[in-house]
Amino acid sequence: MTDRTSPAAQRRIAQEQRTVSKMIALYCHAQHHTRGGLCPECTELSAYAQARIARCPFLPDKPTCAKCPVHCYQPAMRAQILQVMRYAGPRMLLHDPIAAVQHLVQMLRKPSPAVQRALARKAAKE
Repeated sequence: MTDRTSPAAQRRIAQEQRTVSKMIALYCHAQHHTRGGLCPECTELSAYAQARIARCPFLPDKPTCAKCPVHCYQPAMRAQILQVMRYAGPRMLLHDPIAAVQHLVQMLRKPSPAVQRALARKAAKE
């Protein structure tokens, strides 16, 4: 198991949490017309996403959620976060280009050995 307290893991967690928070805020402000904060539904989604990121079993080499072999979100929350990401993902290039580029670079990285093993196990089951 990886060391969640290592500086690399902490940086990765913080980066992912900032990015998902910005995406949820962007979505909530546009879709739910909130100002200065999030609606209760998006607040709940944000807290849930923060907890999921912090508990990722693949830290510090966590893949992007789109490429992850483990679906750790409950189905309802997963549907919500997918809706948020589909809306906010392309718009992040305008609102926070650095975070968007970091996310794209992360998606292009080769999966860590732990992720590769999990992907192989998943493929063997199918």
